[in-house]
Amino acid sequence: MKESPLIIVTKNFVQQELANAEGGHDWFHIERVYKNALVIAEGEDVNLEIVALGALLHDIADAKFHQGDETVGPKKAQQFLQQQNVEPAIIEHVIKIIEHISFKGGNFQQQFHSKELAIVQDADRLDALGAIGIARTFNYGGFKNRKLYDPSIAPKLNMTKEEYKKGENPTINHFYEKLLLLKDRMNTKKAKQIAQERHLFMEKFLEQFYAEWDANL
Repeated sequence: MKESPLIIVTKNFVQQELANAEGGHDWFHIERVYKNALVIAEGEDVNLEIVALGALLHDIADAKFHQGDETVGPKKAQQFLQQQNVEPAIIEHVIKIIEHISFKGGNFQQQFHSKELAIVQDADRLDALGAIGIARTFNYGGFKNRKLYDPSIAPKLNMTKEEYKKGENPTINHFYEKLLLLKDRMNTKKAKQIAQERHLFMEKFLEQFYAEWDANL
């Protein structure tokens, strides 16, 4: 896709806004999601501009870095897009993507659906899988000073949205609470294929992790 002036200025805006962001939610995360989204969108009957803007702005102010306030990101994105004189219908769609993209424990009922959201959501979830997903998970765990693993603390499955937001469990638990669930929650055929491979990689990683933890050498 040839990048329009709007996409270029959006990329510059996001880079500046996330210049000091945590390593798993920085500009490089956004760039990967953007690229993933364009790959998934190939051959799909979607508005590519909405897909691109949704991917680029989906984490412009992640609630976990703003005291859990989920309104900061949509407001910041809306203000930016209005300043660029983007038509209201596109702004509204992009904001809906930002508001509905997150996992949030996986047990909430999503109230908005569109092909563009499905693609951006898949692109974001793919970045939580595989080698990058593992790296991001431990980076964030270190950022929050969480334990790597504690055999006495079981993963919390079927968490509510609030429980998920406030979770302080060891980093390994996050694989069971979210990452290993994502393969079966992909929306598009292409994302499902990519997710399968990355899921298997994570399972092999966990197998090796437990072997080393237990000195089963």
